[in-house]
Amino acid sequence: MTDVMRPTLADVEQAAVRLEGVIRDLPLAGARWLADLVGGPVMLVTENLQRAGSFKIRGAYNQISQLSESERALGVVAASAGNHAQGVAVAGQLLGVKVTVFMPDGATLPKVEATKGYGADVYFAGPTIDTALEAAQEFSGRTGAVLIHPFDHFDVVAGQGTLGLEIIAKMPDVKTVVVCTGGGGLLAGVALAIKSTRPDIRVVGVQAEQGAAYPASLKAGTPIALTTMNTMADGIAVGRPGAVPFAIVADLVDDIVTVSESEIARAVLMLLERAKLLVEPAGAAATAAVLAQPADFEPPIAVVVSGGNVDSLLLMRIIRFGMAAAGRFLTVRVRVLDRPGSLAQLLETVRKSNANVVEIEHNRFDPGLSVDEVDIVVQVETRGPEQRGELLGKLIEAGYEILDQ
Repeated sequence: MTDVMRPTLADVEQAAVRLEGVIRDLPLAGARWLADLVGGPVMLVTENLQRAGSFKIRGAYNQISQLSESERALGVVAASAGNHAQGVAVAGQLLGVKVTVFMPDGATLPKVEATKGYGADVYFAGPTIDTALEAAQEFSGRTGAVLIHPFDHFDVVAGQGTLGLEIIAKMPDVKTVVVCTGGGGLLAGVALAIKSTRPDIRVVGVQAEQGAAYPASLKAGTPIALTTMNTMADGIAVGRPGAVPFAIVADLVDDIVTVSESEIARAVLMLLERAKLLVEPAGAAATAAVLAQPADFEPPIAVVVSGGNVDSLLLMRIIRFGMAAAGRFLTVRVRVLDRPGSLAQLLETVRKSNANVVEIEHNRFDPGLSVDEVDIVVQVETRGPEQRGELLGKLIEAGYEILDQ
Protein backbone atom coordinates (compact mmCIF):
# COMPACT_ATOMS: atom_id res chain seq x y z
CA MET A 1 0.00 0.00 0.00
CA THR A 2 1.20 3.57 -0.75
CA ASP A 3 2.76 5.29 2.25
CA VAL A 4 0.56 7.87 3.92
CA MET A 5 1.31 10.43 6.57
CA ARG A 6 0.67 8.77 9.91
CA PRO A 7 0.52 10.32 13.36
CA THR A 8 2.90 9.24 16.10
CA LEU A 9 2.47 8.74 19.82
CA ALA A 10 3.78 12.30 20.30
CA ASP A 11 0.95 13.60 18.09
CA VAL A 12 -1.61 11.76 20.20
CA GLU A 13 -0.07 13.13 23.40
CA GLN A 14 -0.18 16.69 21.99
CA ALA A 15 -3.83 16.14 21.04
CA ALA A 16 -4.53 15.12 24.63
CA VAL A 17 -3.13 18.45 25.82
CA ARG A 18 -5.36 20.37 23.38
CA LEU A 19 -8.40 18.43 24.61
CA GLU A 20 -7.85 19.17 28.29
CA GLY A 21 -10.96 20.89 29.61
CA VAL A 22 -12.82 20.25 26.34
CA ILE A 23 -13.78 16.59 26.67
CA ARG A 24 -15.32 14.91 29.69
CA ASP A 25 -13.13 12.74 31.91
CA LEU A 26 -15.41 9.70 32.10
CA PRO A 27 -14.87 6.82 34.52
CA LEU A 28 -14.87 3.25 33.23
CA ALA A 29 -17.97 1.27 34.14
CA GLY A 30 -17.78 -2.30 35.40
CA ALA A 31 -19.87 -4.94 33.61
CA ARG A 32 -20.29 -8.01 35.80
CA TRP A 33 -22.77 -9.49 33.31
CA LEU A 34 -19.94 -9.60 30.76
CA ALA A 35 -17.28 -10.53 33.30
CA ASP A 36 -19.25 -13.66 34.21
CA LEU A 37 -19.16 -14.72 30.56
CA VAL A 38 -15.44 -14.16 29.95
CA GLY A 39 -14.23 -15.23 33.38
CA GLY A 40 -12.54 -11.99 34.35
CA PRO A 41 -12.91 -8.23 34.65
CA VAL A 42 -14.66 -6.29 31.87
CA MET A 43 -14.87 -2.49 31.88
CA LEU A 44 -17.03 -0.38 29.57
CA VAL A 45 -15.41 2.72 28.07
CA THR A 46 -18.47 4.98 28.11
CA GLU A 47 -17.90 7.39 25.23
CA ASN A 48 -21.66 7.40 24.71
CA LEU A 49 -21.63 9.83 27.64
CA GLN A 50 -18.98 12.00 26.03
CA ARG A 51 -19.71 15.56 24.96
CA ALA A 52 -22.04 15.48 21.91
CA GLY A 53 -22.76 11.82 22.61
CA SER A 54 -19.69 10.09 21.15
CA PHE A 55 -15.91 10.04 20.82
CA LYS A 56 -16.04 12.15 17.65
CA ILE A 57 -15.36 15.50 19.31
CA ARG A 58 -11.82 14.31 20.07
CA GLY A 59 -10.64 14.20 16.46
CA ALA A 60 -12.78 17.09 15.27
CA TYR A 61 -11.54 19.51 17.95
CA ASN A 62 -7.93 18.40 17.47
CA GLN A 63 -8.02 19.27 13.76
CA ILE A 64 -10.07 22.46 13.93
CA SER A 65 -8.04 23.89 16.82
CA GLN A 66 -4.90 23.75 14.66
CA LEU A 67 -6.35 25.65 11.68
CA SER A 68 -4.91 29.06 10.85
CA GLU A 69 -6.99 32.19 11.26
CA SER A 70 -7.46 32.44 7.50
CA GLU A 71 -8.66 28.83 7.35
CA ARG A 72 -11.04 29.36 10.27
CA ALA A 73 -12.50 32.38 8.52
CA LEU A 74 -13.61 30.15 5.61
CA GLY A 75 -15.34 27.73 7.96
CA VAL A 76 -15.29 23.95 8.00
CA VAL A 77 -17.45 21.29 6.36
CA ALA A 78 -18.16 17.68 7.34
CA ALA A 79 -20.10 14.63 6.17
CA SER A 80 -21.73 12.40 8.73
CA ALA A 81 -24.72 10.26 9.68
CA GLY A 82 -24.76 12.15 12.96
CA ASN A 83 -22.01 11.58 15.51
CA HIS A 84 -19.18 13.19 13.56
CA ALA A 85 -21.58 15.99 12.61
CA GLN A 86 -22.26 16.73 16.26
CA GLY A 87 -18.59 16.47 17.20
CA VAL A 88 -17.60 18.94 14.48
CA ALA A 89 -20.52 21.24 15.35
CA VAL A 90 -19.57 21.39 19.04
CA ALA A 91 -15.89 21.89 18.22
CA GLY A 92 -16.74 24.68 15.80
CA GLN A 93 -19.01 26.30 18.36
CA LEU A 94 -16.27 26.21 21.00
CA LEU A 95 -13.68 27.62 18.61
CA GLY A 96 -15.92 30.20 16.89
CA VAL A 97 -15.76 28.53 13.47
CA LYS A 98 -18.75 28.25 11.08
CA VAL A 99 -19.74 24.63 10.44
CA THR A 100 -21.59 23.14 7.46
CA VAL A 101 -22.61 19.47 7.55
CA PHE A 102 -23.86 17.15 4.80
CA MET A 103 -25.86 14.17 6.07
CA PRO A 104 -27.37 11.11 4.36
CA ASP A 105 -31.07 11.38 3.59
CA GLY A 106 -31.87 8.78 6.23
CA ALA A 107 -30.04 10.47 9.12
CA THR A 108 -32.12 10.18 12.28
CA LEU A 109 -34.06 13.20 13.48
CA PRO A 110 -32.36 13.48 16.91
CA LYS A 111 -28.92 13.59 15.27
CA VAL A 112 -30.06 16.18 12.73
CA GLU A 113 -31.69 18.40 15.35
CA ALA A 114 -28.76 18.10 17.74
CA THR A 115 -26.33 19.10 14.97
CA LYS A 116 -28.45 22.14 14.14
CA GLY A 117 -28.73 22.90 17.85
CA TYR A 118 -24.96 23.20 18.06
CA GLY A 119 -25.11 25.90 15.40
CA ALA A 120 -24.25 23.98 12.22
CA ASP A 121 -25.93 24.39 8.83
CA VAL A 122 -27.25 20.97 7.73
CA TYR A 123 -27.88 19.74 4.18
CA PHE A 124 -28.90 16.29 2.93
CA ALA A 125 -26.99 14.53 0.18
CA GLY A 126 -27.94 11.06 -0.99
CA PRO A 127 -28.47 7.70 0.68
CA THR A 128 -25.10 7.01 2.34
CA ILE A 129 -22.22 8.59 4.23
CA ASP A 130 -20.17 8.23 1.05
CA THR A 131 -22.58 10.34 -1.02
CA ALA A 132 -22.66 12.92 1.76
CA LEU A 133 -18.86 12.95 1.76
CA GLU A 134 -18.81 13.61 -1.99
CA ALA A 135 -21.10 16.61 -1.44
CA ALA A 136 -18.89 17.88 1.39
CA GLN A 137 -15.79 17.59 -0.78
CA GLU A 138 -17.52 19.52 -3.58
CA PHE A 139 -18.56 22.22 -1.09
CA SER A 140 -15.00 22.43 0.22
CA GLY A 141 -13.59 22.86 -3.28
CA ARG A 142 -16.19 25.52 -4.13
CA THR A 143 -16.05 27.61 -0.94
CA GLY A 144 -12.64 26.96 0.55
CA ALA A 145 -14.17 25.52 3.73
CA VAL A 146 -11.78 23.03 5.33
CA LEU A 147 -13.04 19.45 5.14
CA ILE A 148 -13.05 17.74 8.53
CA HIS A 149 -13.04 14.12 7.47
CA PRO A 150 -14.83 11.68 9.79
CA PHE A 151 -11.84 9.32 9.92
CA ASP A 152 -9.28 9.77 7.12
CA HIS A 153 -7.06 12.56 8.44
CA PHE A 154 -3.83 12.70 10.41
CA ASP A 155 -5.17 15.04 13.11
CA VAL A 156 -8.52 13.26 13.43
CA VAL A 157 -6.82 9.91 14.03
CA ALA A 158 -4.46 11.51 16.55
CA GLY A 159 -7.41 13.03 18.39
CA GLN A 160 -9.29 9.73 18.53
CA GLY A 161 -6.11 8.12 19.83
CA THR A 162 -6.40 10.08 23.07
CA LEU A 163 -9.02 7.53 24.12
CA GLY A 164 -6.31 4.85 23.97
CA LEU A 165 -4.12 6.85 26.35
CA GLU A 166 -7.04 7.12 28.76
CA ILE A 167 -7.76 3.39 28.65
CA ILE A 168 -4.18 2.53 29.61
CA ALA A 169 -4.12 5.16 32.35
CA LYS A 170 -7.42 4.03 33.88
CA MET A 171 -6.97 0.29 33.33
CA PRO A 172 -3.23 -0.48 33.39
CA ASP A 173 -3.82 -4.24 33.72
CA VAL A 174 -5.92 -4.43 30.53
CA LYS A 175 -5.08 -7.31 28.18
CA THR A 176 -7.70 -6.84 25.43
CA VAL A 177 -9.24 -3.65 24.02
CA VAL A 178 -12.31 -4.06 21.80
CA VAL A 179 -13.26 -1.14 19.55
CA CYS A 180 -16.32 -0.37 17.38
CA THR A 181 -15.08 0.22 13.81
CA GLY A 182 -16.40 1.96 10.70
CA GLY A 183 -13.89 3.92 8.63
CA GLY A 184 -11.22 3.09 11.18
CA GLY A 185 -10.31 6.45 12.73
CA LEU A 186 -11.07 5.42 16.31
CA LEU A 187 -9.60 1.94 15.95
CA ALA A 188 -6.41 3.29 14.34
CA GLY A 189 -5.96 6.02 16.94
CA VAL A 190 -6.58 3.69 19.89
CA ALA A 191 -4.27 1.02 18.43
CA LEU A 192 -1.53 3.61 17.82
CA ALA A 193 -1.70 4.94 21.37
CA ILE A 194 -1.82 1.50 22.96
CA LYS A 195 0.67 -0.40 20.82
CA SER A 196 3.23 2.44 21.04
CA THR A 197 3.44 1.97 24.79
CA ARG A 198 2.02 -1.51 25.45
CA PRO A 199 2.49 -3.78 22.42
CA ASP A 200 1.43 -6.76 24.56
CA ILE A 201 -2.18 -5.54 24.69
CA ARG A 202 -4.45 -7.15 22.08
CA VAL A 203 -6.52 -4.64 20.09
CA VAL A 204 -9.60 -5.94 18.25
CA GLY A 205 -11.82 -3.98 15.87
CA VAL A 206 -15.50 -4.88 15.45
CA GLN A 207 -17.64 -4.20 12.39
CA ALA A 208 -21.27 -4.93 11.51
CA GLU A 209 -21.13 -7.93 9.18
CA GLN A 210 -23.52 -6.24 6.74
CA GLY A 211 -21.25 -3.20 6.54
CA ALA A 212 -17.75 -4.59 7.03
CA ALA A 213 -15.20 -3.13 4.62
CA TYR A 214 -12.06 -3.99 6.59
CA PRO A 215 -11.83 -7.80 6.30
CA ALA A 216 -11.68 -7.83 2.49
CA SER A 217 -9.53 -4.70 2.40
CA LEU A 218 -6.96 -6.16 4.81
CA LYS A 219 -6.89 -9.37 2.80
CA ALA A 220 -6.25 -7.37 -0.39
CA GLY A 221 -3.69 -5.11 1.29
CA THR A 222 -5.49 -1.93 0.21
CA PRO A 223 -8.84 -0.22 0.96
CA ILE A 224 -11.64 -1.78 -1.09
CA ALA A 225 -15.12 -0.30 -1.38
CA LEU A 226 -18.20 -2.34 -0.52
CA THR A 227 -20.87 -2.53 -3.20
CA THR A 228 -23.75 -2.81 -0.71
CA MET A 229 -24.42 -2.16 2.98
CA ASN A 230 -27.50 -2.87 5.05
CA THR A 231 -27.09 -2.43 8.78
CA MET A 232 -28.88 -0.68 11.62
CA ALA A 233 -25.44 0.48 12.81
CA ASP A 234 -25.41 3.59 10.62
CA GLY A 235 -22.53 5.16 12.55
CA ILE A 236 -20.12 2.47 11.37
CA ALA A 237 -21.67 1.84 7.95
CA VAL A 238 -18.67 3.06 5.95
CA GLY A 239 -18.19 1.65 2.48
CA ARG A 240 -14.42 2.09 2.21
CA PRO A 241 -11.68 2.35 4.86
CA GLY A 242 -9.67 5.56 4.95
CA ALA A 243 -6.07 5.46 3.75
CA VAL A 244 -4.63 6.94 6.96
CA PRO A 245 -6.39 4.65 9.42
CA PHE A 246 -6.06 1.63 7.13
CA ALA A 247 -2.26 1.85 7.18
CA ILE A 248 -2.25 1.90 10.98
CA VAL A 249 -4.90 -0.82 11.35
CA ALA A 250 -3.02 -3.11 8.94
CA ASP A 251 0.17 -2.73 10.99
CA LEU A 252 -1.06 -2.62 14.56
CA VAL A 253 -4.53 -4.14 15.02
CA ASP A 254 -4.51 -7.79 16.03
CA ASP A 255 -7.88 -8.80 14.63
CA ILE A 256 -11.09 -7.58 12.99
CA VAL A 257 -14.31 -9.45 13.81
CA THR A 258 -17.89 -8.94 12.64
CA VAL A 259 -21.24 -9.12 14.42
CA SER A 260 -24.73 -9.79 13.10
CA GLU A 261 -27.72 -7.48 13.31
CA SER A 262 -29.34 -9.65 15.98
CA GLU A 263 -26.13 -9.63 18.03
CA ILE A 264 -25.98 -5.83 17.83
CA ALA A 265 -29.62 -5.53 18.88
CA ARG A 266 -29.07 -7.86 21.80
CA ALA A 267 -26.08 -5.79 22.92
CA VAL A 268 -28.12 -2.55 22.80
CA LEU A 269 -30.75 -4.24 24.96
CA MET A 270 -28.23 -5.61 27.46
CA LEU A 271 -26.43 -2.27 27.78
CA LEU A 272 -29.76 -0.59 28.46
CA GLU A 273 -31.00 -3.16 30.96
CA ARG A 274 -27.81 -4.21 32.73
CA ALA A 275 -25.49 -1.22 32.42
CA LYS A 276 -28.24 1.46 32.37
CA LEU A 277 -26.56 2.94 29.30
CA LEU A 278 -28.40 4.27 26.25
CA VAL A 279 -26.25 3.18 23.30
CA GLU A 280 -26.78 3.38 19.56
CA PRO A 281 -26.27 0.25 17.43
CA ALA A 282 -22.86 1.35 16.13
CA GLY A 283 -21.74 2.09 19.66
CA ALA A 284 -22.77 -1.37 20.84
CA ALA A 285 -20.80 -3.35 18.24
CA ALA A 286 -17.82 -4.06 20.50
CA THR A 287 -20.11 -5.19 23.31
CA ALA A 288 -21.94 -7.42 20.82
CA ALA A 289 -18.69 -9.16 19.89
CA VAL A 290 -17.86 -10.00 23.50
CA LEU A 291 -21.42 -11.18 24.16
CA ALA A 292 -21.40 -13.38 21.07
CA GLN A 293 -17.96 -14.96 21.49
CA PRO A 294 -16.78 -14.43 25.09
CA ALA A 295 -14.10 -17.13 24.85
CA ASP A 296 -12.31 -15.14 22.12
CA PHE A 297 -11.38 -12.25 24.44
CA GLU A 298 -8.88 -12.49 27.26
CA PRO A 299 -9.68 -10.47 30.39
CA PRO A 300 -9.18 -7.92 31.76
CA ILE A 301 -11.06 -6.40 28.81
CA ALA A 302 -11.85 -2.78 27.92
CA VAL A 303 -14.93 -2.59 25.69
CA VAL A 304 -15.42 0.73 23.91
CA VAL A 305 -19.02 1.99 23.88
CA SER A 306 -18.48 4.58 21.21
CA GLY A 307 -21.78 6.48 20.89
CA GLY A 308 -25.22 7.01 22.35
CA ASN A 309 -27.11 9.05 19.76
CA VAL A 310 -30.11 6.94 18.76
CA ASP A 311 -33.56 7.79 17.43
CA SER A 312 -36.32 6.84 19.89
CA LEU A 313 -38.44 5.08 17.26
CA LEU A 314 -35.45 3.09 16.06
CA LEU A 315 -34.63 2.24 19.67
CA MET A 316 -38.11 0.75 20.12
CA ARG A 317 -37.57 -1.52 17.12
CA ILE A 318 -34.08 -2.47 18.24
CA ILE A 319 -35.26 -3.39 21.72
CA ARG A 320 -37.93 -5.70 20.30
CA PHE A 321 -35.41 -7.17 17.86
CA GLY A 322 -32.95 -7.62 20.72
CA MET A 323 -35.57 -9.33 22.87
CA ALA A 324 -36.32 -11.74 20.03
CA ALA A 325 -32.59 -12.44 19.59
CA ALA A 326 -32.33 -13.16 23.32
CA GLY A 327 -35.32 -15.53 23.19
CA ARG A 328 -37.53 -13.14 25.13
CA PHE A 329 -39.95 -12.15 22.38
CA LEU A 330 -41.77 -14.42 19.99
CA THR A 331 -44.05 -13.72 17.04
CA VAL A 332 -45.90 -16.84 15.98
CA ARG A 333 -48.49 -17.36 13.21
CA VAL A 334 -50.88 -20.28 13.34
CA ARG A 335 -53.73 -21.34 11.02
CA VAL A 336 -57.03 -22.36 12.66
CA LEU A 337 -60.68 -22.85 11.75
CA ASP A 338 -62.53 -19.53 11.74
CA ARG A 339 -65.15 -20.31 14.33
CA PRO A 340 -66.14 -19.12 17.82
CA GLY A 341 -63.71 -20.27 20.50
CA SER A 342 -60.67 -20.74 18.26
CA LEU A 343 -58.88 -17.70 19.64
CA ALA A 344 -59.78 -18.60 23.23
CA GLN A 345 -58.35 -22.09 22.79
CA LEU A 346 -55.11 -20.68 21.34
CA LEU A 347 -54.72 -18.18 24.17
CA GLU A 348 -55.38 -20.90 26.75
CA THR A 349 -52.44 -22.84 25.32
CA VAL A 350 -50.27 -19.72 25.57
CA ARG A 351 -51.48 -19.18 29.15
CA LYS A 352 -50.32 -22.64 30.17
CA SER A 353 -46.73 -21.61 29.43
CA ASN A 354 -47.12 -18.40 31.51
CA ALA A 355 -46.07 -16.23 28.55
CA ASN A 356 -47.42 -12.69 28.20
CA VAL A 357 -49.47 -11.87 25.09
CA VAL A 358 -48.57 -8.42 23.74
CA GLU A 359 -50.55 -8.22 20.51
CA ILE A 360 -52.95 -10.32 18.42
CA GLU A 361 -53.76 -9.99 14.72
CA HIS A 362 -56.24 -11.86 12.51
CA ASN A 363 -55.75 -12.41 8.78
CA ARG A 364 -58.73 -13.76 6.85
CA PHE A 365 -57.75 -12.60 3.35
CA ASP A 366 -54.59 -14.53 2.50
CA PRO A 367 -55.09 -16.26 -0.91
CA GLY A 368 -53.77 -19.47 0.64
CA LEU A 369 -56.59 -19.60 3.19
CA SER A 370 -59.76 -21.62 2.81
CA VAL A 371 -63.00 -19.76 3.38
CA ASP A 372 -63.36 -21.32 6.83
CA GLU A 373 -59.77 -20.63 7.97
CA VAL A 374 -58.00 -17.71 9.65
CA ASP A 375 -54.35 -16.99 10.40
CA ILE A 376 -53.74 -15.66 13.90
CA VAL A 377 -50.50 -13.81 14.61
CA VAL A 378 -49.63 -13.64 18.30
CA GLN A 379 -46.78 -11.56 19.73
CA VAL A 380 -45.63 -12.91 23.08
CA GLU A 381 -43.09 -11.91 25.74
CA THR A 382 -41.21 -14.79 27.36
CA ARG A 383 -38.62 -15.02 30.11
CA GLY A 384 -36.00 -16.52 27.84
CA PRO A 385 -35.18 -19.30 25.35
CA GLU A 386 -36.39 -22.05 27.73
CA GLN A 387 -39.89 -20.61 28.11
CA ARG A 388 -39.97 -19.76 24.41
CA GLY A 389 -39.22 -23.39 23.54
CA GLU A 390 -41.80 -24.58 26.05
CA LEU A 391 -44.49 -22.41 24.44
CA LEU A 392 -43.71 -23.66 20.93
CA GLY A 393 -43.77 -27.21 22.22
CA LYS A 394 -47.21 -26.74 23.80
CA LEU A 395 -48.58 -25.25 20.58
CA ILE A 396 -47.33 -28.20 18.54
CA GLU A 397 -48.60 -30.65 21.19
CA ALA A 398 -52.04 -29.00 20.97
CA GLY A 399 -52.09 -29.69 17.23
CA TYR A 400 -51.43 -26.17 15.91
CA GLU A 401 -49.72 -25.74 12.57
CA ILE A 402 -47.02 -23.10 13.14
CA LEU A 403 -46.48 -21.19 9.91
CA ASP A 404 -43.98 -18.57 11.07
CA GLN A 405 -41.95 -17.89 14.21
